Amino acid sequence: MKHFLRCKSYGERGLNLFFSKLFQMVFSPVLNRLVFGVILSLLLVTKSAHAMKVEKVTSPLGIEAWLVQESNVPLIAMQFSFKGGAAQDSTGKEGATYLLSGMLDEGAGDLTSTAFQEKIEELTVRMSFEASRDHFSGNFQTLSERKEEGFSLLKLALTKPRFDEDALDRVRKQILASLQFEANNPQNVATRAWFKSAYKDHVYGRPTKGTPESLNGLGREDLSDVYGKIFTREHLKIAVVGDISAKELGIILDDVFGGLPDKSGIKDIAEAAPVFGGAEVDMIEMGVPQSVIQFGHQAVKRADDDFIPAYILNYILGGGGFASRLMEEVREKRGLAYSIYSYLYPLEKSSLILGGMATKNSSVNEAMALIRSEFKRMSNEGPTAEEFQNAKNYLTGSYALRFDTSSKIASQLLWIQVEGLGVDYIEKRNDMINDVSLDQIKDVAKRLLDGDKLRFTIVGSPSQG
Repeated sequence: MKHFLRCKSYGERGLNLFFSKLFQMVFSPVLNRLVFGVILSLLLVTKSAHAMKVEKVTSPLGIEAWLVQESNVPLIAMQFSFKGGAAQDSTGKEGATYLLSGMLDEGAGDLTSTAFQEKIEELTVRMSFEASRDHFSGNFQTLSERKEEGFSLLKLALTKPRFDEDALDRVRKQILASLQFEANNPQNVATRAWFKSAYKDHVYGRPTKGTPESLNGLGREDLSDVYGKIFTREHLKIAVVGDISAKELGIILDDVFGGLPDKSGIKDIAEAAPVFGGAEVDMIEMGVPQSVIQFGHQAVKRADDDFIPAYILNYILGGGGFASRLMEEVREKRGLAYSIYSYLYPLEKSSLILGGMATKNSSVNEAMALIRSEFKRMSNEGPTAEEFQNAKNYLTGSYALRFDTSSKIASQLLWIQVEGLGVDYIEKRNDMINDVSLDQIKDVAKRLLDGDKLRFTIVGSPSQG
């Protein structure tokens, strides 16, 4: 939930260590952390996706991680994921998992919240946690020369969180303040309302952050309950990039994660059956000069054979910025919006193609009609050969940009594991895109896109336009 500067680095080991020691001697802990983060962001690690060696590491206790060794930079980046996110929240306890994500660095073991934060500053580590609908993930970075101390702090957060009342009240108030802000933000209102309308009483229709009512009813026992269900070795995925050997990593894996229970306590959730269709439009009045439009319908899951063709198709339709059909028709030709976009949103029990835009109140009906029209046109005709080839060129050519920092590499390795794509996916991915034919794209467009099934949520005052 909390965001910290990400450590990105180029350069020689000795130079980085020099800066580290210099800042430790000269600057205060807070300034040390900020300046050191800036320096590391300038010393950026660039590594070709195809040049990487991804190694599967299995610890003595059987905990597996994917490792990319990078000894030129004295930094270790770890990302990990537990299965089970906000969809695991009990009825009436919505927001518990999200609240937990804000509490893990608010004190652990013998360290109070203040002491824990001071330790983070002292060790110059980065530690953050995030709860999505299906997963609970963590992001950790440390200097390799302080890895023992850094990983010990991570272990403490993961195995002995305190959930002190004062920290709980403070974090809850922070989330409540964000909910109050979002209640006046048309984009946030539209997104929340769209999911509620599409998924009704399914857990995917509930707000990840919860509601003021549910948050105010949460206590330490609720956090402990969520923690006990999710934080286990079952379904645990780990990716590590940096200055660490496979043998060293194996020892650290057992030390940090080995004390967690073997079996998960999460419940299996039902397949989602989102409700879409026709001329149905959800309208929420808000006094803003522009109306926000959220739209979407069902798509294909990540494991579907048509996902890669659908990914290319979405780039052409609305995922490619100024290269996309929606941007061309809505902005360039008609000037109805500054931006319009679409994207695929695969979930464990469902999948969506979603999109959004903002337009002046008087243009809402025209914009909705145009979006439906473009979905239908793409479904009936598919993309042109030129659009198709340009999309493949961009998607394959830009893939390496996902691997230009340690954090990005770790993130890619983690979610490749979570999605079950295999350790060789990085090598195969561009070939998978290049192997897709124009006829396949057209077939998938007919299967996937249906302008008549789009669900729209409008937040604004179109009647005043």
